[in-house]
Amino acid sequence: MISQKANNALQVYALEARAQKLGLYRGQPLANARAMVERLVIMGCDEKADAALLEDIADWCDRFTPLVSLDSPDGLFLDITGAAHLFGGETKMLATVIGSIARQGFVIQGAIAGTSLAAHALARYAPSTIVPSGGEAEAVAPLPITALECDDKTLRALRHAGLTTVGQVASRLHSELSERLGTIFVSRLKVVLGVQEKPLQPRRALPDLMAEQRFAEPIVTEEMIATSLLHLAQHLSAILEREGRGARTLEAAFFRADGKVERITVRTGEPLRDAQVMLRLLRQRLDALADPLDPGFGFDLIRLEALLAEETKPATISFDSDENARRQIGFLVDRLSARFGDARVQRFVPQETHIPEAESVSVPAQGADLGEQNWPLKGLPGDPPRRPLRLLEKPEEISVPFSGVPDGPPFRFSWRHAQFHVTRAEGPERITLEWWQENPTDRLVSPFNETGAQKEKREAIPRPSRDYFRIETGNGMRFWLFRDGRQRPDQKNRWFMHGIFA
Repeated sequence: MISQKANNALQVYALEARAQKLGLYRGQPLANARAMVERLVIMGCDEKADAALLEDIADWCDRFTPLVSLDSPDGLFLDITGAAHLFGGETKMLATVIGSIARQGFVIQGAIAGTSLAAHALARYAPSTIVPSGGEAEAVAPLPITALECDDKTLRALRHAGLTTVGQVASRLHSELSERLGTIFVSRLKVVLGVQEKPLQPRRALPDLMAEQRFAEPIVTEEMIATSLLHLAQHLSAILEREGRGARTLEAAFFRADGKVERITVRTGEPLRDAQVMLRLLRQRLDALADPLDPGFGFDLIRLEALLAEETKPATISFDSDENARRQIGFLVDRLSARFGDARVQRFVPQETHIPEAESVSVPAQGADLGEQNWPLKGLPGDPPRRPLRLLEKPEEISVPFSGVPDGPPFRFSWRHAQFHVTRAEGPERITLEWWQENPTDRLVSPFNETGAQKEKREAIPRPSRDYFRIETGNGMRFWLFRDGRQRPDQKNRWFMHGIFA
């Protein structure tokens, strides 16, 4: 028996069939169970481990249908609509699922019905039942009222009214039940009776398209795995071609015979439906795995899913454009992203700002046209460089004893424990923030209507501006310095090193 602490008291969390025959039940106070049966072997529950195990079983059940939902804490819902014929019908499919999980050492019960709660009740109180379409009400009628999985207060009310089976509860008027037990109970009863359905929440997002291949004998060799992936890619490519779409996110799932599932995912910068390119990207991702794909006792199912498929639109290509080069760059980005990860391959995108270190931002290289770069031209061909070759990620403050000419460049400065003497300088070039990003308190009151205190406060706020200078030292080194314009007039100017010319 397994115990669980609930409401500051130990309760029975799970128990064997032998304990149930002795009158013990789930949710019973542990003290009462010990009073009824002297010799009990009790263990504490581990809810996290149980939840992880249930998730692993759900992953394994993906081989039967991609629509798998959790019925916590100890059940699963499998939506087998349109999938039963792949296993020889509902009877054979139910036997296959139950037998496969039981062989792994689990105690399992199952049932098939038209609604989730009807299948839930039958699996626990009439296992192995397969209900024909529309027969849910008749199938659940003889079940006890505990099959409704309602709270203790509702169960006591039903017993007090003399109702002991689901059929007896269903014979009462719904208006009467709703008035006494609430609308939630009536809605649940309707789902159990098959009158209406409660939507399931699949664990994983359904793929737009998929192709799968099952094997009578598990495969283990890399050659067979690659051949199977190519076959699936060709099948998926044909579907994409027929529907006029291309895959943006591909996922390959490898189901091992011992129940373990391995998944790999690749993304592309533009819609893809070339089978050979799909296979190359998948193999690139497999080769980059930290833990190589382990077939174990072999894979008995491989599935290739297009998690995201987009409609492909014909593009107009000019005669002077190098379309092949653009495609090769896009394919190179996809390969590098598959090998090193989507977030590790990035590109720079220009930003609408005057601040040098914020003029570009790095984003993942996939997902945008690499040819549409709108970098503004800073100068004419042949002009000396206006911007340094190396821009520091963060400006570093330098020590300036005095600047000499007011508002001019420094005569000498020290940076990184080295002294520099300035021989030539050009500037200043004033760079400020965009007007819409300035301090909003500057524009709260019109200058014509502000009081003396408001004017003093406005003038005391440092203006976010920088005065940049291109300077050359005595030994020929060229730097890009700026004076911070945020200081008050009575304060000493602060200077920063921002870039180094070649």
